[in-house]
Amino acid sequence: MIAEPEARQNGVTTLRTNSPETSERGSTALQKKEERLREGQEAMAEYLADKDAMRERTARLRALRLARDAANHQASAAPPAKKRSA
Repeated sequence: MIAEPEARQNGVTTLRTNSPETSERGSTALQKKEERLREGQEAMAEYLADKDAMRERTARLRALRLARDAANHQASAAPPAKKRSA
């Protein structure tokens, strides 16, 4: 007769959870999960930094555009200089 494995009792297969392979898989899964979490945090920080930089650029360009438009408006509102007859 063939001896049955230790993990099998009464026709029910049980899994061992304290084997070195199981703990290694668990630690690898945990490392991957932590790595994904860290990458997600880095991506969010980069996204927020880009968003802030874009807002700063937009505000700077808007200020330049408004200054340019105000200068153009003042130049066009001034009456033209009279030419002297010679």
